[in-house]
This record gives sequence, C-alpha cells and structure tokens, in this order.
Amino acid sequence: MRLLAIGDVCGSIGCDEVRRVLPELKRKKNIDMVIINGENSADGNGILPVSAESLFAGGADVITGGNHSLRRRQIYDYLDEKEFVLRPHNLSDAVSGKGYCLVDLGSTSVAVINLVGKMYFEKLKPSCPFKTADLLIEKAKNDGARIIIVDFHAEATSEKRALGLYLDGRISAFFGTHTHVQTSDEQILKNGTGYITDLGMTGPLNSVLGVKSEIIINRLKDGDMSKFELAEGRCCLCGCIFDIDSAAGKTRGIERVFIK
Repeated sequence: MRLLAIGDVCGSIGCDEVRRVLPELKRKKNIDMVIINGENSADGNGILPVSAESLFAGGADVITGGNHSLRRRQIYDYLDEKEFVLRPHNLSDAVSGKGYCLVDLGSTSVAVINLVGKMYFEKLKPSCPFKTADLLIEKAKNDGARIIIVDFHAEATSEKRALGLYLDGRISAFFGTHTHVQTSDEQILKNGTGYITDLGMTGPLNSVLGVKSEIIINRLKDGDMSKFELAEGRCCLCGCIFDIDSAAGKTRGIERVFIK
C-alpha cells in the first residue's frame, strides 16, 4: 500500500495547488491513499467546510488537523458529521470532532490517528500525546486495522522525534506537521515504522511559512502586529510517500516529496 501524506495546506492558494498537482502525482507514483493536513486551509486561518471539500475534490482521503482546527466555529458541525476529517484527539477542551478514523481500502484497513504536542501549546491544554497514542493504537488493533498512521502536529522537533521512537514498531508510519518547513530526515526506524519529523507545507514559496514576508519581517523587526495575509505567487507541495507492507504493517520504502 502506497500512502502519500501532504504537509500543511495554506489557504485557498494551497488548496488550488493540491488540485493542480495531486491527481497527476497520484497516477505517477501509484498512490493508494492520501492524507492531507488541512488545519490552515481556510483563508485567514483554520479550516472551513469549503476548504475541506476543496481538498477532498483534489484527491484527499483523510484530512487531519492541528492547533487551528477549532479556530472557526463554522467547522464544528462538519467535524461531527464527516468521518474522515480529524482534529487532534488529545485536545482536552474540544467540543467537536475526533482524532481517529478507520479507512476501508478493500484489501486492507488503515487507522489514522491525529495528535497535537504539549510543548509550546499549553494554551490548548492537550492531554499527553504518548498516552493518547497508546489508547488509540489499542483501539485500532481491536478494530482490525492492519496499517496504523500517526500525524503528530507539534512545534518541537524533540517531541516529534521522541514520540516517533516511542511508537516505532507499533505503527506503520509517523509524520510530523505544523512547522511548515520540510525536514530531510525521512527514514525507516529500526522496528519498521516510516518516519519524518515534518512534512513541510503546501503553499506560496516566496513567503514566511505561507504569510507575506513583509508582514512577518515588520512584526519581528518593529513589533508591527498587522494581520497576517497569505502570500501569492508560485507554490510548492510538500509531503512524503510511505510504501507499506499491508500484511506486516511495516514501511518498506520512503520517499520525500517537494514539488515546485
């Protein structure tokens, strides 16, 4: 089974890039399933039903979330209604949605787990991602999942690395999201789990993490707190392909994706 995971989509320009690039990428790389982090796919911030539907139209099978998943109230009912749109499961104060789903691919079933980190996310009051992962992995096994995937939306690379190693051998693939900067450390861990610290982003290249560079420069240099605006122009699509042995539930090949 070949899984493509795509990093944080930035606004409508990122959604457009997914629809432009993904269909051909799926054909070229023989992709069986696509997971996209869409927690920032709405213009402004967060995720809206219209941006989620845009990603599904582009080829997503599952949309994962992060710290901005519940930023827009318009998404609350949608999260409850849509089985394959997730938000981090360990958001203790969350009022809508869930961070787990089971996808039936016919020949195999895939459990997708979405978690958020604790470091630098204290305001979110997340519960322990390690303990939450333990519980959801057990649920996935009880549900008959042969393949288990984790999207860990976290700030600190150390926390991502630690959780990835903690779960090595118990899940098929682990990828980090949130920082919008793709890491070059894709690997198969010693017990068979495919791993990358951060997938990167899908959005405008000439930007600071998707935002107009002058806004971020002025904020850091002069303390100007102007509202964030998404940059425009040429885009990139970042992600990672995991070639997974469906019977063993282990990754046997991994390929980082950066298209611009």
